[in-house]
Amino acid sequence: MDSAQPIIIKKIIKGGHGHHGGAWKVAFADFVTAMMAFFLLMWLMGSTTPEQRAAISDYFENPSAVRGPGGASNSMIQLGKTDNNMKQADSEQQERREEKVVEKLVERDQQMDKRRLEVLKMDLEAAIQASQALKPFKDQLLLDITPEGLRIQIVDKENRTMFDMGSSHLKDYTEVILKEIAKIINKVPNKISLTGHTDATPYSSMMGFTNWELSTERANASRRALVRGGLAKQKIAKVVGLADTVLFDKENPRNPVNRRISIIVMNKEAEMAMQGNNVNWDESRSEKEILQSVNPNPDLQNPGGQSQGGQNQGGQNQSGQNQSGQNQSQKPQGTAPILLPEKPALPAPRMLGQ
Repeated sequence: MDSAQPIIIKKIIKGGHGHHGGAWKVAFADFVTAMMAFFLLMWLMGSTTPEQRAAISDYFENPSAVRGPGGASNSMIQLGKTDNNMKQADSEQQERREEKVVEKLVERDQQMDKRRLEVLKMDLEAAIQASQALKPFKDQLLLDITPEGLRIQIVDKENRTMFDMGSSHLKDYTEVILKEIAKIINKVPNKISLTGHTDATPYSSMMGFTNWELSTERANASRRALVRGGLAKQKIAKVVGLADTVLFDKENPRNPVNRRISIIVMNKEAEMAMQGNNVNWDESRSEKEILQSVNPNPDLQNPGGQSQGGQNQGGQNQSGQNQSGQNQSQKPQGTAPILLPEKPALPAPRMLGQ
């Protein structure tokens, strides 16, 4: 018999290569994580201040030296001082914010004050053109804006003076002019400064009465006329006389135009400079609050209407008291002090040209 050849059956099991595509997902996840970290970093950097970004830059340039209030340190974290440093930084930022707020408020107030004076100047110009009392004297009423505020100058002319010759007595038309001006400038809350000027013509007197006294008395006479015209007394901040020290026409010292009254509606900056401190003259504040802000010493504020001068060591008033000890010479508060030289009680001296 033929030998039978064995039949070999081979079963080939084809194995697959497995699941493909898992590696790219890991790489993509790493990329997304990196991008999220990058955008998070960008967001954090965008919310920092320039000072903080500069500090971060310094740290990466020299990471071994951490700059702090105490200088460079080899320690990355200054133990025990973190809270103090954070509090100090917060305090400094708060101070800077407050300074910026104050600067903006001051700038806003200055702009409002400037605009108020410009409007007042236009109102005065319109009133001069429309008023029958002011229009004939429009060439003697000079208006301009100065660093101190709105200046109104009433000047003399050769044949039309504002005062009697060599006297502080106002002409009738000068009284009318000042009353008309008072009605307009009283609309604004600004303080008023009055200055009297004369020309260089000497005042002939045997008792020392000079252009200084004359200019001061003329300024004070103008103040009284303004008050009679409706100007609030508490708005008068300063009344001075400068004689012939500030001439309008320097080339001709005896020009009549040098004899003038200058009324300045002061801006807030000029008011504060005159007071010597940063007092905010808010019209809503009471007179007592303003006095306390100017002079915090209660002994010098005269709260009870008692006289501030002439007290002895026992606290009793030695001036202006009657037999019962009551003070009869109380001065009203809120009015500007006016210091006038004593005028000699003699007949009127002979004038040369005032």
